[in-house]
Amino acid sequence: MSKAFKPTESELEILSILWEKGSATVRDVHNIIFKTKEVGYTTTLKLMQIMHEKGIVNRDVSSKTHVYIPNFEQSKAQEQYVGKMIKTLFSGSTSQLVMQALGNHQTSNTDLKEIKDLIEQLEKRVK
Repeated sequence: MSKAFKPTESELEILSILWEKGSATVRDVHNIIFKTKEVGYTTTLKLMQIMHEKGIVNRDVSSKTHVYIPNFEQSKAQEQYVGKMIKTLFSGSTSQLVMQALGNHQTSNTDLKEIKDLIEQLEKRVK
């Protein structure tokens, strides 16, 4: 993923669907988006065409219905955005980000256990 990659909120919404499904047609993506907001099919189509032009997604044109595939892994986008968010919104403080996330959102027991396990692993590396 290049440093120039700066998807819009709508592009990220489409990417999240493609990451979850692995690949999808415009119709598939549109049907999911339409459940939460009124957007025209042609708007979804145009966005996905632009994303293809930008290199954000690949497109399989081997059948009549084009299938779109994300051009990079979700973890790479998360890494880029979290790093930028920590740097810009939290003045480089990872702990402020974590406290904000845990303090203002519902956290499951499973999530808390995973966080505790990660902290233990990180502490072992530091020693």
